[in-house]
Amino acid sequence: MQIGQKSMMRNSTVTTFILLGLTNDPQLQVLIFIFLFLTYMLSVTGNLTIIILTSVDPHLKTPMYFFLKNFSFLEISFTSACIPRYLYSIATGDKVITYSNCMMQAFFTDLCAVTEFFLLAAMSYDRYVAICKPLHYVTIMNSRVCRILIICCWMASLVVLTPPLSLALNLEFCDSNIMDHFACDAFPLVKISCSDTWLVEQTVMISAVLTLNMTLTCVVLSYGSIIRTIFRFPSAQQRKKAFSTCSSHMIVVSITYGTCIFIYMNPAAKEEVAVNKVVSLLISSVSPTLNPFIYTLRNNQVKKAFKDSFKRIALISVS
Repeated sequence: MQIGQKSMMRNSTVTTFILLGLTNDPQLQVLIFIFLFLTYMLSVTGNLTIIILTSVDPHLKTPMYFFLKNFSFLEISFTSACIPRYLYSIATGDKVITYSNCMMQAFFTDLCAVTEFFLLAAMSYDRYVAICKPLHYVTIMNSRVCRILIICCWMASLVVLTPPLSLALNLEFCDSNIMDHFACDAFPLVKISCSDTWLVEQTVMISAVLTLNMTLTCVVLSYGSIIRTIFRFPSAQQRKKAFSTCSSHMIVVSITYGTCIFIYMNPAAKEEVAVNKVVSLLISSVSPTLNPFIYTLRNNQVKKAFKDSFKRIALISVS
């Protein structure tokens, strides 16, 4: 009988989890709800705008904007995987999430997050070819190569996520189903599991280290070559223009890698759930909101495309 109960513990006995969120203070919850709702709407609107502009404007039919369009799609998917569920929880007071929904949420948020890292590496390679090999740019970064790179980003993230996800599905939850987080994630799940979590923790860390090392190496090598090439440009105007095409991407890379290193490369991350869930909330709400503004405010082509589209809409509405 005990053996039968234990075998059911993974998926049948614990059929739901309780997500505590950030706070139980009603006044703080109202402020958090307003903040998250506004950032979520800005994120979806901003990233959708980039997707539409890069799809319809003929001047934005280049590899750089093709990658940016895919990055915006990932940002919407990433923030939509966790923020609406938390908004619902605050609004209704329902903190319960089913086992299957919890695992699905963890999978999709991690899939989008890991794919973003590989996509950022692909975008840095695109900038490397554009600045260091401008005469061969059109040939090297043709539409077929761009599509292959996008597919490789998704496939690489699936390969990285499969081992830890497979192990996580075998975790047992005996003593508690209360998770000190606003969404399902690896470390909160490990914290409440009654299984031996050493292998899961090591697999998660190895997956995170591999992802960060592989993608960051590509980014550093690309930008190392880019900076060397830019400093060889004869005029200051050329150097300024070259730096301006890379600056937005460099800012996004810095924010993304900095926050991820804080969470996954921190040896005491399992014990620091209180700090990490706040950082996770900022990653899933603020970063997707900032990225459209970072790319548009520092990019004249996108600003021009936006103004032209706005003028066309205004003319259509008037006529």
